[in-house]
Amino acid sequence: MKKTIIINCMKNILILLFTVFMILCSAVVAEEVEPIHIDVRGYNGINLPEGTFIGVESAQEISTQYCQNGYKARFISTNDFYIDDINIIPVNTAFIGYVEDVHDPVVGTNSSFKVKITKMILPDDYEMPMEGYIYSSNGNMIGGEMTAPAVWRKMPHYQRNIGMNTTLQVRPGRERRMGEHALILSGEDRIIVLTKPLEITHTITP
Repeated sequence: MKKTIIINCMKNILILLFTVFMILCSAVVAEEVEPIHIDVRGYNGINLPEGTFIGVESAQEISTQYCQNGYKARFISTNDFYIDDINIIPVNTAFIGYVEDVHDPVVGTNSSFKVKITKMILPDDYEMPMEGYIYSSNGNMIGGEMTAPAVWRKMPHYQRNIGMNTTLQVRPGRERRMGEHALILSGEDRIIVLTKPLEITHTITP
């Protein structure tokens, strides 16, 4: 009986010692192992406001002589575009769009068209939607100018203050020449104007 009591006491002591040992080991491991922190740079994007200008050049010739509504157009940025030391639009970024609002040439007016830009492709092939036009002071319309007069008429001009002399002046007639086709040459420098804010959510780090 006495031996059984001694054995049970020994077992309880061993269990208690083992429990204390495990608790101490856990505390040591917790102190030695520090939590892992991943340094992730937060990036909320950069917003380019409506009306921003972006310098580009045409990657192809676009003419109303053979381009109709929907004709695909491509332009390439000619410079790096920086904001706060971040290159948000690197050189050689592609801008994709299409021709719209095409008007054929008529007597008195050259042909005209617009180029709408709908997508930007960075050099690493990352694509971002956008809305803009190839800029023109004429409401972003390329062409549409009035043509030169078809004829010039000689009109007498009386100069009363110098002896009633009569001179002839050449003045344009009412008739106008036939309009010409509007075009953008390949490699021609142009400007894209944003018609809606553009949020840049991706940049290329060197």
